[in-house]
Amino acid sequence: MKLFDGGRAPNPRRVRVFLAEKGIEVPTEAVDMGQLAHRSDAMARLNPLKRLPVLELDDGTVLTESIAICRYFEELHPEPALFGTGALGRARVEMWNRRLELGLYMAVASAFRHTHPAMAAWEVPQIPAWGEANRPKAQEFLELFDAHLADNRFAAGENYSVADVTGLIACDFMKPAKIAMPKGLTNVARWHAEVSSRPGAAA
Repeated sequence: MKLFDGGRAPNPRRVRVFLAEKGIEVPTEAVDMGQLAHRSDAMARLNPLKRLPVLELDDGTVLTESIAICRYFEELHPEPALFGTGALGRARVEMWNRRLELGLYMAVASAFRHTHPAMAAWEVPQIPAWGEANRPKAQEFLELFDAHLADNRFAAGENYSVADVTGLIACDFMKPAKIAMPKGLTNVARWHAEVSSRPGAAA
């Protein structure tokens, strides 16, 4: 088994944080995304989308997409349960992971990919107006999330989950995307401080 890792990029980090929270160690191979190594012929044979992370199993089976990789490890190592427990618990984690992906993570990614000069060769066509339009979308979602966190310790309730991993990475990605955290979001600030202080957050 080998995990092809992309360093500081958000999606590879999402898998690393998840694995760290699980206490799972997986052999990794660094892929230099700055040098566009993820677009090499070798990587394209593993993932025709030319994106990271990529998990190659011992029998040659390949898994891509960060949440799919995380779910695979959840099935192998159910504890601690990071995709929720019971029908309602799992549904709540799925719901909030999707909300954070679509409402925050994707908005931040769009702002970064469509406005950062270094991404011009990656995002073709790069549409600066679309990037700018996503900055307020991310901030508006954070206001909704702040209201939710007034009654919830973590994204999906009282237990840390993969939804918190997604939210953490999205919030941290706001800095390079040049999106300011709205003022007065005390619940988001409390939540972010807690999830950032977990050992897995440094993965």
